[in-house]
Amino acid sequence: MPTTTLTGTRLRARRLDLGVKQADLARSVGISASYLNLIEHNRRRIGGKLLGRLAEFLSVDPASLSEGANSAVLQGLGEIIGALNPHRESTTRIASESPEDFADRFPGWAAQSVAQHRRIAGLEATIAGLADRMSHDPHLSSALHDILSSVTAIRSTSTILTGEERPDPAWQARFQRNIHEESARLATASQALARYLATAEDARPGTASPQEELEVWLSGRNWHVAELESQTAPDFEALVHDPGFRATGSRRIARRWLSRTFEDAQSLPIPTVSEFLTDGWPDPGAMVQRLHVPLSLILRRLAALPELMAPGAAGLLIADGAGALTFRRPLDGFPLPRIGAGCPLWPLFEALQRPGQPVRAIVELPGTLARRFQTYAAVEILQPGTFTDPPVVEATMLILPLDGAEAPGARQVGSACRVCPRTSCAARREPSVLETPPDTISF
Repeated sequence: MPTTTLTGTRLRARRLDLGVKQADLARSVGISASYLNLIEHNRRRIGGKLLGRLAEFLSVDPASLSEGANSAVLQGLGEIIGALNPHRESTTRIASESPEDFADRFPGWAAQSVAQHRRIAGLEATIAGLADRMSHDPHLSSALHDILSSVTAIRSTSTILTGEERPDPAWQARFQRNIHEESARLATASQALARYLATAEDARPGTASPQEELEVWLSGRNWHVAELESQTAPDFEALVHDPGFRATGSRRIARRWLSRTFEDAQSLPIPTVSEFLTDGWPDPGAMVQRLHVPLSLILRRLAALPELMAPGAAGLLIADGAGALTFRRPLDGFPLPRIGAGCPLWPLFEALQRPGQPVRAIVELPGTLARRFQTYAAVEILQPGTFTDPPVVEATMLILPLDGAEAPGARQVGSACRVCPRTSCAARREPSVLETPPDTISF
């Protein structure tokens, strides 16, 4: 069994945890204490049989000595180091340590740290989504307003009835009738809100609009439709009559997206894209120079690669000329608003301001553990303007994670103003719920 250079370190840590003396361990496996000392300081490699005897005496799996922490834990620790705010003093100390060394010495703490990091990231994304929906969903805001109004009325009336001065019988009867009526309103509003939330979420999260139905359907296919990669056009009608599309509007949007993606595949086949996938994600700019195709086409094709071919996770945003998001492929750590506008500092919107000039930028999102991403954005003219009609343009942005990478000078962005804690941002459109006292939040 092959061993790594830290096998001795793991061996020594296990021996010390059990309180076994070096001389006793050496004697039990038939080697000298001096030789064991060299092994524990990683100055001698361990043969298979000797490793087995040492592991048996220490009551541990030989693989845990030879291989150490699993790759998932090490990847998670790399994410934590990459996500920490580089301006904090603690970051330098953590980054200077070896993740493998930490995971080998404290496997339980390492696994717990990774699990907590991912749990925090998930909760932050959930909170951002809920806050964004609460802020911009008009039906939800109205329903909450009705509930809070009824609760306030009931509380005010009950305070009068239970006060030191008892009202006369006529007013008492009127107050009691008010409480009864407001209670009935509260029950009706609560039931209506419960039905609305259940219907909006359905059995699958995020199907409140035709656009979201398409995104949920694509997510179920890992954002790649294999039927579109052939040289002959597939049966689009059969695809859009999938049960995932429940409305005519959803099928219309899906048909348009499938047709466009098929055209993209004809212009830039996967075998051509694969030539650039030699060492991680390729440089889209270099691909433009060699292939002479629009940058926006390359960004869409990279985001639509099969899961087994893609170098890693990727996100994609498409916006129209008004800045409205018309397509969203989310990426872990980069929360996207379901309702309302995104952050005006995204390179996606910068590209809209500079048609014909691509944008490449590293962005950093706020959070307990900040995340950084490499982004590429470009604008495509779908319909040229005339003297009488304005041009129709579309902006596309590819988002790639930079976990564990240093990114000095990264652009500070958010997901949406309503849930962004950056109070000094010059582009802020509205106050953040994260800086507003709870008793002053209005719906």
